Amino acid sequence: LLGAALLWAGAGALVNLKYSVEEEQRAGTVIANVAKDARDAGFVLDPRQPAAFRVVSNSAPHLVDISPGSGLLVTKQKIDRDLLCRQSPKCVISLEVMSSSMEICVIKLEIKDLNDNAPSFPTDQIELEISETASPGTRVPLESAYDPDSGSFGVQSYEITPNDLFGLETKTRGDGSRFAELVVEKSLDRETQSHYSYVITALDGGDPPNFGTVELSIRVIDSNDNNPLFEEPAYTVSVPENAPPGTPVIRLNASDPDEGTNGQVLYSFHSYVSERARELFQIDPQSGLITVSGAIDYEEGHVYELDVQAKDLGPNSIPAHCKVTISVQDANDNPPLINLLSVNSELVEVSENAPLGYVIALVRVSDRDSGANGRVQCKLLGNVPFRLQEYESFSTILVDGRLDREQRDQYNLTIQARDNGIPSLQATKSFTVKITDENDNHPHFSKPYYQVIVQENNTPGAYLLSVSARDPDLGLNGSVSYQIVPSQVRDMPVFTYVSINPNSGDIYALRSFNHEQTKAFEFKVLAKDGGNPSLQSNATVRVIVLDVNDNTPVITAPPLVNGTAEVYIPRNAGVGYLVTVVKADDYDEGENGRLSYEMVEGDRGFFEIDQVNGEIRTTRAFGENAKTAYELIVVAHDHGKTSLSASALILIYLSPALDAQESIGSVNLSLIFIIALGSIAAILFVTMIFVAVKCKRDNKEIRTYNCRIAEYSYGHQKKSSKKKKISKNDIRLVPRDVEETDKMNVVSCSSLTSSLNYFDYHQQTLPLGCRRSESTFLNVESQNSRNAGSNHIYHHSFTGQSPQQPDLIINGMPLPETENYSFDSNYVNSRAHLIKSSTFKDLEGNSLKDSGHEESDQTDSEHDVQRGLYCDTAVNDVLNTSVPSMGSQGPEQEHMGECLNCSSSCRCL
Repeated sequence: LLGAALLWAGAGALVNLKYSVEEEQRAGTVIANVAKDARDAGFVLDPRQPAAFRVVSNSAPHLVDISPGSGLLVTKQKIDRDLLCRQSPKCVISLEVMSSSMEICVIKLEIKDLNDNAPSFPTDQIELEISETASPGTRVPLESAYDPDSGSFGVQSYEITPNDLFGLETKTRGDGSRFAELVVEKSLDRETQSHYSYVITALDGGDPPNFGTVELSIRVIDSNDNNPLFEEPAYTVSVPENAPPGTPVIRLNASDPDEGTNGQVLYSFHSYVSERARELFQIDPQSGLITVSGAIDYEEGHVYELDVQAKDLGPNSIPAHCKVTISVQDANDNPPLINLLSVNSELVEVSENAPLGYVIALVRVSDRDSGANGRVQCKLLGNVPFRLQEYESFSTILVDGRLDREQRDQYNLTIQARDNGIPSLQATKSFTVKITDENDNHPHFSKPYYQVIVQENNTPGAYLLSVSARDPDLGLNGSVSYQIVPSQVRDMPVFTYVSINPNSGDIYALRSFNHEQTKAFEFKVLAKDGGNPSLQSNATVRVIVLDVNDNTPVITAPPLVNGTAEVYIPRNAGVGYLVTVVKADDYDEGENGRLSYEMVEGDRGFFEIDQVNGEIRTTRAFGENAKTAYELIVVAHDHGKTSLSASALILIYLSPALDAQESIGSVNLSLIFIIALGSIAAILFVTMIFVAVKCKRDNKEIRTYNCRIAEYSYGHQKKSSKKKKISKNDIRLVPRDVEETDKMNVVSCSSLTSSLNYFDYHQQTLPLGCRRSESTFLNVESQNSRNAGSNHIYHHSFTGQSPQQPDLIINGMPLPETENYSFDSNYVNSRAHLIKSSTFKDLEGNSLKDSGHEESDQTDSEHDVQRGLYCDTAVNDVLNTSVPSMGSQGPEQEHMGECLNCSSSCRCL
């Protein structure tokens, strides 16, 4: 393998690859990896997929081939170039392959010659006669040696052994072949030596060269003084191809000045003129006229060389030689030749899914003529979904429209080729394109919805209906199989209800249907073809189950025990008294489920029954002497074609203990239940209103503010630099009524979000939302137990409920026991009129103004302060009045001012 040359052809998906290989390679020799080289040259091949090549043209299919899987170019047998191409200077094998991606690769494989043949002569001995008068320099052509090898490995030179009287000179013909001329180098003397023997050796250009030998025998004869002589040593003439036999080509003339037979010249072809040339041309021995004797074809041979010799009839004649070169002129005598490169030249198959531009075949058009006579133009005839694209050495037929096998399964294509000769010649070739099927059609049901009506209690395995789907594709692509799509019917797989024959589409019932359980059900049937991948479609099947009178009525009222019911009625029941109502259920529908009632046996003279609603009423009054028990057999039957019935024995007892008032029907329990629910709802509504009003009032009391606590907290907190201003209208003073007790109790409850709340210690209930376990009570001493100083300062000491406890516990923090809080009596007296003129309320919200407060102004004021005032809203002067001066301003006076400036909804002790 000498190498591979990769060339991009520039024509879309066309790649030219050139390789060379030496002859004599054994079978199976890998020449090249076409897949790799084509990919490097621009082929679009998936490297993960094996290469897929299809050889569409191979000039030597018996010698080389391409492996379709690996893409390797390999030899199939030993290649002999000398046998394949003979003396051609170049020996090339052409292949054209197509990839799976519809790309075309043209491969040229040159077979390199080896020097594996030696030159050989046509005979074992060459005999010559030369006149003794032949002067030095006389030349006599010798027969050529033949070497099957070409080029430099062919015959290159000749040698003569021994080299004494004669020499050899190598000459070259127009076709490149070489021959030897014997040259007389010294004078001959027949009397001295009449016979000579030499060895002629022909050598090729190999290294080392191969050679062949022949024996040369020369006999020296007596002289003929003058030899024939041609006017020219070489002649060139032309003849048109297809010239008829007898057409003159050239007339040769060789002169001999001798007289008689010594001057009479005869013409003939030399012995090494080829047999084909002798068939096409002939020479007249007397006149030397060369004429056409066969059918000359330019395409067979362009040039012919004829070696002609002229020899007189005298003794010891020395012939004269000349060369005639005949050129054949081309004529437009060959129509174009169309060759379809496909697996089958008469039938081409292409898939109906082939895309636009898909190559279905390669066409090679050739014309043996040359020049304009050999230039050909091609076209595709007819209106077909294909087009022809021409390249330099071949053309391709491409898909140029949508193909649908179901509409048209084949096309007849005609290719027309016309050359440019005058007159022009043309050729046509027709072939068939068969459209192969692809699975491109879904199965199609004859209708999308099927419905079947079947009576209940059918036999399992009964035939229901058939579904049918058609697929226009061929073969497996068009074979349809059926199956039921998995689904549920009453929480059970549909496969437990029906089955389908996968080939015919027949649907069968797998169970006995019950209308009372399943009135109708639906499922889907899937039709699937056998293509790969398969296509499918589905249709809906609805099965309607018709009712059959297969359910016996069941008596549900009155309650039966072993088919018997006992009913008690008053003895004094009058005519039309409702004894009981017979009710029965039938699961069937329509007439099969419509029931009628009748009495068939028993004391029918005393009772009657309504056939529709089943009411049993009395038809006469019962006297004092009437028996105490009556029997009736009641039958409930449906109205099916085959009526079904149920019966019950009803025992009717006369009871004097029952009220004789005529029963007007059973008690309406639903109405009683509704009335009871309404009453309960009304009671709950009233209760909720009461609780809401109570909670609103308690919340108002809870949202209070304890000024004592604020006073205590004030000493432990950082004073605010800016006091909050509260409107006068936000506060009103109400005195606490403590007539019945000398102590007021403060209740602190951690469950409440407000400050301390004030309630009478003797009250039985705590504030709403406050548990007694979480409360802390604070006793405030009465006025009689307080000590007053000389400056009329009142000291109020707060003590706990027991001596062991601190005075006040607020959220787990005790107030100091020794801390006293005082009020200036002058300040109290100055505010007496304000308190008297205010609106007072107790903790229950009752107005206390002027009630039990007829003491003097000072006494009332002091007493009011003792009781504990709480401000709610609307005392105007309190907030705007500053604390009176008491000589030295201590923390007590400042705290009192803070108390009077408390926020809205506060209480002040």
